[in-house]
Amino acid sequence: MTWRMPAETAPQERIWMAFPPLGATAFADERSVHEARTAWSNVAHAVLEFEPVTMVIDPADRAAARKYLSASIELLEAPLDDAWMRDIGPTFVFDEAGTLGAVDWTFNGWGAQEWASWERDRHIGRFVAEHAGAQLISSDLVNEGGGIHVDGQGTVLVTETVQLDPGRNPGIDKATVEAELRRTLGVRQVIWLPRGLTRDSERFGTRGHVDIVATIPEPGVLLVHSQRDGAHPDAAVTADLIAGLAETRTCEGSAWRIVEVPAPRVLRDDEGWVDYSYINHLVVNGGVIACGFDDPADAQARAVLADAYPGRTVVSVDAREIFARGGGIHCITQQQPAGLA
Repeated sequence: MTWRMPAETAPQERIWMAFPPLGATAFADERSVHEARTAWSNVAHAVLEFEPVTMVIDPADRAAARKYLSASIELLEAPLDDAWMRDIGPTFVFDEAGTLGAVDWTFNGWGAQEWASWERDRHIGRFVAEHAGAQLISSDLVNEGGGIHVDGQGTVLVTETVQLDPGRNPGIDKATVEAELRRTLGVRQVIWLPRGLTRDSERFGTRGHVDIVATIPEPGVLLVHSQRDGAHPDAAVTADLIAGLAETRTCEGSAWRIVEVPAPRVLRDDEGWVDYSYINHLVVNGGVIACGFDDPADAQARAVLADAYPGRTVVSVDAREIFARGGGIHCITQQQPAGLA
């Protein structure tokens, strides 16, 4: 049996999310969890204009969830540690007969980080797969959905600091990772980026997820985060990443058309250098849910995304409270592709 992960631009059945539980590192107190729940809910309601949303909620949050969420959003209860569905949920795939599968990566809190808890979250992949009616595909590879990006044609982007992270997969080599990605995602070409952004490499980061750095809006095209301000450490990082990607090829052997997406103009927040990125958007049926930062660059980013995804409506949602907690709109969502007609 051969599994294949479709591109994120393929038709979708629904978007899966998780409701921020009080007490997680990023939602430690009532004020913080309220800000997070408001931001997560704004994303959910933006998605709802295009397709259904299913929200996994901790049983303790049954009453709270309905204060924030429309009755049109389906709620399913399961114990949660955190709310980053891209990472704790499964990656959906199809086999050649159109059977829906769900890859249940091993999850260990982004490399067993000392601030993370994952005893509950490590079961969410299986929980979502069961409710989606998908065939479970278990994987021993410690990986997260934010650590991969595919073109649906056989190419996947990854980073050395994630899949080869000693906290995730000690002693593993690239060949082993690539074999598992071929088995689970049906890819033929694995492109290794050396690292991710600066903030994402710090204490509360993922150690380098690709979904904040680069994405593939269509085969042969890369959208890549570009920090243009030399005062920011990501200026050198993104210049190196763009130069490295220019030397890679698609699974068909063609050079990429690289579209640089300028970073927002703001450089810092109260914690230090920001990793604000327009790359961390969500593609939905007929639309794109874009990260907004109340920044002069927001309009330019929407124009770039509108050009990259012709025929789709680009909607910006303020993502600052999400980024303040370690991720963006793509990080808190997971698409379930629609079945074959």
